Amino acid sequence: VYTYAAESVALIVGGVPISGLADGTFVSVSRDEQAYNKTTGADGTTSRSRTGNRAGTIAITLQQTSPSNDVLSGFMLADEAADQGVVPVLIKDTSGRTLHYANSAWVQQKPDEEFGKEISDREWTLDCARIDSFVGGNTSQTGGS
Repeated sequence: VYTYAAESVALIVGGVPISGLADGTFVSVSRDEQAYNKTTGADGTTSRSRTGNRAGTIAITLQQTSPSNDVLSGFMLADEAADQGVVPVLIKDTSGRTLHYANSAWVQQKPDEEFGKEISDREWTLDCARIDSFVGGNTSQTGGS
């Protein structure tokens, strides 16, 4: 039996652990471009070319009440004021083997905000110059991997 635990996903931005994650999907990682482009000629011969592009985005969804909104706002303001908001990002599933790392990430834009009777979410999008990833499985409760 393999087990995943959402509370075991460590999310660290600029050395600060991020908390107050939204219910549902709270982090997503995507690259801007695929690793290879494919070309097939008229005779059916297929070739590929490496793009070399490992840039991408990380979307973090926080609850409106999360203190981590302050952290991400601080990085955004430092970047806007003095180009000092480029930070590393680490995402690690500690109940498994998945790991994503970006050495240079920055807040793309402040999240849209809404206010109402219920608590809403804030989705932060971080641009990343390069994302290195290992997508792994989760640990077996019987001790195997």
